[in-house]
Amino acid sequence: MSPLPQKMENRWANRAEPLPGHGVVSWHLLTSRYPQVRDAATEAQRALSSFPGLHMTPTEWLHITALMAGPTEAITREQMSAMVSAARARLREIPPIPVFIEKVRYHAEAISLGVQPANALVPIREAVRSATRTVIGPAVATDRHPSSWIPHVTVAYSTDEQPAGPLISALGMDAPRREAMIDAVTLVVQWGPERQWNWKPVGTAYCAATMS
Repeated sequence: MSPLPQKMENRWANRAEPLPGHGVVSWHLLTSRYPQVRDAATEAQRALSSFPGLHMTPTEWLHITALMAGPTEAITREQMSAMVSAARARLREIPPIPVFIEKVRYHAEAISLGVQPANALVPIREAVRSATRTVIGPAVATDRHPSSWIPHVTVAYSTDEQPAGPLISALGMDAPRREAMIDAVTLVVQWGPERQWNWKPVGTAYCAATMS
């Protein structure tokens, strides 16, 4: 695990974001399918609710990012539909995957819950990565470092500078263990700046023997 930050920083101080009318296409594991994970995240948010300078992820959009595919300027709606179809074909060969949450992760720009085992969800990620690159090609796909992927659920983003110690003391390093069977991944378009949460799901691919 990375060293604990001494200070929280403003995530969006120097971050380039899509302008209105532009967006980012991504694959996400939406926790609305997994009440255990969602509840762990909302409990963490309650523990942090008295602190200023934090932007909480809306409950509806709590997620594990599997893959950032690319900008909407480079990916057509037809290609998005084709990506979903390709991912569905690949995920039909992958059974639901058990994971658990019991650790809190701290970064200078965000606080999240770690998803373990860290490599358990690699088959789902590789399935959507293959589907994405098959449809739009490696020149468009933005995923350049697949080996560095660390699955997590971000509960809060930092919007200001402040000491990290009080937040770490309030939330701790451990969360009550929650387990879930991950069985679906959704292609989502995030329109405009990140904090607006203007998300539009395109389609969902399900693992083997999963009812939609």
